[in-house]
Amino acid sequence: MTPAQHLPSPGRGPGRRSVLTALGAAGTGAALAACGGPGSGSGGATAAPDPGGDVSGTVNFYHWRSEDKAVLEELAAEFSAQHDGVTLEQTIDPSEQYQSTAAQKARDGEIGDVLTAFRGTQLDQFADLGIFTDMSDVPYLEDYQGDLIGPGQYEGTQLGLPYQLVFNMPLLNIDLAEKAGVSEVPGDWDAYLDLLDKLAGSGVTPIAWPGNDPASAFQIINSLVMNNGPDAEMFAKIESGQYRATDDWWITCLTQFQELSGYFQDNFSGSGIDGVLSLFTQEKAAILPTGSYQIGQVRSAGAEFALDLSPVMTNAAGEEPTYEGIFNSTFILGVNSQAKNPEGAAAWIEFLSDPVHAAAYGDGTTQHVTVKDVEYENPDLQALAPWQTRNTLLAPRFQFIDLDIRSAVENSLVAVATGTSPEQAAEEAQALVEEKL
Repeated sequence: MTPAQHLPSPGRGPGRRSVLTALGAAGTGAALAACGGPGSGSGGATAAPDPGGDVSGTVNFYHWRSEDKAVLEELAAEFSAQHDGVTLEQTIDPSEQYQSTAAQKARDGEIGDVLTAFRGTQLDQFADLGIFTDMSDVPYLEDYQGDLIGPGQYEGTQLGLPYQLVFNMPLLNIDLAEKAGVSEVPGDWDAYLDLLDKLAGSGVTPIAWPGNDPASAFQIINSLVMNNGPDAEMFAKIESGQYRATDDWWITCLTQFQELSGYFQDNFSGSGIDGVLSLFTQEKAAILPTGSYQIGQVRSAGAEFALDLSPVMTNAAGEEPTYEGIFNSTFILGVNSQAKNPEGAAAWIEFLSDPVHAAAYGDGTTQHVTVKDVEYENPDLQALAPWQTRNTLLAPRFQFIDLDIRSAVENSLVAVATGTSPEQAAEEAQALVEEKL
């Protein structure tokens, strides 16, 4: 199966650096920053230590991906073999917990010699608190693809290195689609609805939506807006007051999402990610609307069917879309300014930046990485490799810095899925947004 449409531009879409600039300027996390903390903020961030120093002792790596633990343990064993006497230990929190507590837990350096950040709100928070060091001059910076590490910058300073290249678009079971009589990934709205109708007619649930898991449920917003939004910075502009949730483009998104919700499983508003993963891996549902970061879990559950990415294409038939899909650079690696083992931290990130080790991480976790010259052996990564050069938009969902505004906008999707009209849901969302402006 191949995409129905291919755009001529191989670029990744305009605006990624300007989005980062906007995010940096917006910089919230001010409340935490006002409490004081190590470092002096991004403007005076201390330089990250160079690798090659005296490496010894224990290096603590703090992150949120428990599904990567085993692969990282294998890499840690090789790291220890290269640096006699060094031990790499992992501290892992669930992603939701990590987003809410990592800054407080890591700011004194007791954990997280090396730690990770989500793009957007959390990177800004780490920058405001002076947690990340300045990596602008580290020698292994050259090991990364320059057009993918912009999300690790804050106000022009490279505070971290995004390690994962993720495609936040729905996963489609190709085998079920072909059994339903569809041979091409849809390239427009009518074709998308036709796919869903045929999947429903074949006896499977078209879309398994985790309505009770916000972190996963709202990944679908990325491709829903990519060709509906007035520009690439649409959510940043809602947050700045330039755009409103009652604008026609967002009401169009809500109207289309309401139509999509007719293809969700029963009781979708109470479904968590584990439940919808089961529906998808057991081939009771054909589309998992989250992203490539869950392919590893799908395979670990025993699923052997063919997969492709199937973004929500909202453009009319015959209308050329602005974007083919969505990408995100995340799992941003950084050195803690209060690290107890800064030399070990520098050595660990340098180790991960090696293309051989990055390939081992990618293959083992089914994640593309941002390191240059990586050759994947994982069949899913090889199959999805063409997406690395398509015309994709940096995931707009992570433009939100204020989580209350993000929740107001995202929850309007739940409202329309459960029966509220798009116009009313938009008005209610905008009222909440204005309380925060």
